[in-house]
Amino acid sequence: MSGSGPARRTRWARFVPAGYSGLLALLIAGPLLGPGYLLLRDAVSTPRSYLTDSALGLGDAAPRAVPQDALLAALAPLIDGGSIVKAILLVALWAAGFGAAVLSRELLRVSTGPQLVAVTVAMWNPYVAERLLQGHWSLLTGYAALPWTASAAYRIRCSSNPDPRKPPLETALSRSGKSASRRSAVSSWAALAGCFAAAGLTPTGALLAGCTAMVLVGRRNLLGTLALLLATSAPWLTATALSGAGSEPSDPAGIAAFAARAEPALGTFGSLAGLGGIWNADSVPGSRTTPLALIATALLLALLALGIRATAGIKTGTTNGRTARRSTPSTSTSLADESDTATTHPPASAAEMSGDSTISPRRADDVDSGTGDAGSNREAADASATPVGDDATNSTHPEAATIAARGIDRESLRVRRALLLLAALAVLLPALGATSWGMSGMEWLVGHVPGAGLLRDTQKYVALAMPAYVLCAAAGCRAVALRFAAKSAATKEAARPPWMALTAMVFIALLVPPLFDLAWGVGGALKPVHYPVGWQRVAEQIDGPGDVAVLPGGMFRKFPYSGKVAVLDPAPRMLPRDVLQTGELPVHGRTVAGEGTRAREVETALLQGDSARRLGELGVGWVLVERTTPGPLGESKTTLAQLDSVYADSQLALYRVPGATGHFAESQSAHRVIAYAAHILWAALLVGGLLLAAILRPRPTT
Repeated sequence: MSGSGPARRTRWARFVPAGYSGLLALLIAGPLLGPGYLLLRDAVSTPRSYLTDSALGLGDAAPRAVPQDALLAALAPLIDGGSIVKAILLVALWAAGFGAAVLSRELLRVSTGPQLVAVTVAMWNPYVAERLLQGHWSLLTGYAALPWTASAAYRIRCSSNPDPRKPPLETALSRSGKSASRRSAVSSWAALAGCFAAAGLTPTGALLAGCTAMVLVGRRNLLGTLALLLATSAPWLTATALSGAGSEPSDPAGIAAFAARAEPALGTFGSLAGLGGIWNADSVPGSRTTPLALIATALLLALLALGIRATAGIKTGTTNGRTARRSTPSTSTSLADESDTATTHPPASAAEMSGDSTISPRRADDVDSGTGDAGSNREAADASATPVGDDATNSTHPEAATIAARGIDRESLRVRRALLLLAALAVLLPALGATSWGMSGMEWLVGHVPGAGLLRDTQKYVALAMPAYVLCAAAGCRAVALRFAAKSAATKEAARPPWMALTAMVFIALLVPPLFDLAWGVGGALKPVHYPVGWQRVAEQIDGPGDVAVLPGGMFRKFPYSGKVAVLDPAPRMLPRDVLQTGELPVHGRTVAGEGTRAREVETALLQGDSARRLGELGVGWVLVERTTPGPLGESKTTLAQLDSVYADSQLALYRVPGATGHFAESQSAHRVIAYAAHILWAALLVGGLLLAAILRPRPTT
């Protein structure tokens, strides 16, 4: 059968969602393919970065960019830093879409058309657009890891066979089946480790993936999952403990500043339900400030509503006068029945039960073709019974196939319902957090509980709704297509259209146009910039002890080459010494205080014209003046007159503080060893987990 037409078509069909995801990723981030560096609000990429204490999370501010900064610093001597960031962003966008296709195929057994709808929902939405405009490229890696995390957690749950009422599957399997099950379990745990590490490129991403996995893996696997999450989060957890930045509560003013925002005619809840509502109104595509926001949200929710019953496993009663029924391994499934049943699919093999979700080629082709006669469905059921993967016990142990099929049905249903509940909470809780009493509660939380500042940007956590959204969209597409196919069963077969493909195209056509300005770098906002050569020359001149202080005051800049919006100062990533930053964030006319104190003392000393000796006492060895950006300078001329000028051009000026020592850096030597070990552990879990998962994952055969 491996050489038959249906088998070949199925193998090629598996590449279609991957290719479609790649096309959408290029359409979204296409401008970044040109030369230059990403410099947009919070996104800062530089030609070269350095493994400073700040990159390890040991600086004065909270370790929000750990381990991403260390990763860039480690790879920068080998690969241009701007290319690394652009590559990670493109891969993240692609992985979000392809992961959605894989998740919908594993949990719903949908064919190619609904998978493409799932890809579109995962990639073409306001959340992706707004986080791109805000510069949160590393957060999007956590977003992209969510469907893969859900898939790995589902396979772990299946392989552990948590239901005590059912006999263990191993009793019905041969020795080869047990070996395949163990191999698949190891592959699933390795995949979860890789997903956690990829999502953990930023602390928020680690929390997103951790929440998803903990909800899905089942009680037996909670401790192992928690241990794995802590191990992959070691870089920022150890940095928080060593630096002490997480030992103090955050500024409660950040709650109101970062609360979810209502979009036109939608309100806060409607904006969040449509995957929008970021706190920064300037980081919103133009289309979301018009009635298109209402239209886009209404269309998205309507399409999701078509598949929510099937995703939740709720029967719809009757279809065309026939009572919906659950198919069994010995019963062929009609198109009408399939549209009404969430868990109707052919019996799974032992390899599938242990994690290898394989779709029968004849079944996929039958659904795609839109044929509804009993004969073709009977052929699909027969083809589905063919053993797949590394296990062939279906032919010798028919009861094993039945147990596996029922186990897959049961666990798939539980996982889908858990994802639906998670999505509801991911929308509801941020909406409540934007109310007056919700903000009061959050202000108390971040003001009294260290580390709770991670929760202040509540709209970030709407990403948790994405896995359920893609499942509902895929299930809705399949249900609509099968209903149309069932109604047209009386027509001539030659005139019968391919309903699944047509329905998928309609769904995609409804989702994409309302957010048209996501294309090509979110309307051209996402484009590379070019740094003046002075930055490289300044970096070469800094060869002595002491940290770097920067003027003007503040963390955000507006350079002539960076565009119209304020961007994070690139100095901390551009220079080989630690750059002191206060962590203060100006939001909506107010200032949210940072966590550290030394950087604030240094900035105050400069703006007040304090002595060079005072700077030296604070551990400052260098002062960089960025001449082409607005910002407070105060009485800094008095201080600069006492310093040694090292370099100056029209863009930058560098000064050396006489008599500076590196006693602050020397005191961090023991902490660096621990931080290095934590980052090595994270990198090993990232690379090793993904490689081991790819090597051990059972290969489907037909």
